[in-house]
Amino acid sequence: MPHFFIKTQNIRENRIQIEDKDLYNHLVRARRVKLGEKVLFIDENKMQYETKISAIEKTSLMADICKSYKSERVLNINLTAARCVLKQDADFSAIQKATELGVQTIIPLISDNCAVKESVIRAKADKFRKIAEESVKQCERADFPQVLPPVSLDEFLKTKLKDYDKVLLFSEREKTYTIKKYFKDNPFEKSDKILAIIGCEGGFSEREFHLFEQYNLPEITLGKLIMRADTALTAALFGIIQEVSE
Repeated sequence: MPHFFIKTQNIRENRIQIEDKDLYNHLVRARRVKLGEKVLFIDENKMQYETKISAIEKTSLMADICKSYKSERVLNINLTAARCVLKQDADFSAIQKATELGVQTIIPLISDNCAVKESVIRAKADKFRKIAEESVKQCERADFPQVLPPVSLDEFLKTKLKDYDKVLLFSEREKTYTIKKYFKDNPFEKSDKILAIIGCEGGFSEREFHLFEQYNLPEITLGKLIMRADTALTAALFGIIQEVSE
């Protein structure tokens, strides 16, 4: 069941009052909620509310709180996905999967082999954020990922690489250096900020591989099978989470 974000100020005497026009229209006009229907809400403090709709007015609705508790649907590691932009359907899927897996930050990268024009990528920045926000609601995640504006791979490496404690570059040409081996060589600490860099459909260019060597980035394999780029992103993030998350 998807949940909907509210503020604690919407809660009065064990009831949630929705007066926000967009949320009201979504619930009443789009989803067509009925009296007595169960609806999940969550506030900025990650408190989850199980409710029943008790009143629907012309511009507002009320929901009685049946149960409330702290949501545990958050990832307990600081994980960023820097992923090269893909063709539309695969790209939207990649954003959805990264959000569902709990990453804190999603960074769209513009690389040499991107199949989408840079102007088109930059024009889709708002769309990227909306897809992540909708995915948060669908998977009942308690927080929103930060979706940054698109940036070139070169600029990102030059200006942002230093912000991370662990950097894993996933490469189709690496055959033996796994996620497990990486964290054995670089033990994880709870305060670490982890960055996963994943390429696009055509992989990274030779120029970019030379660039990675300059920054001394370790190349990580996902195994011998060839994966679609959005599948590779999912596998990479899940592999990291399985290795270090409690």
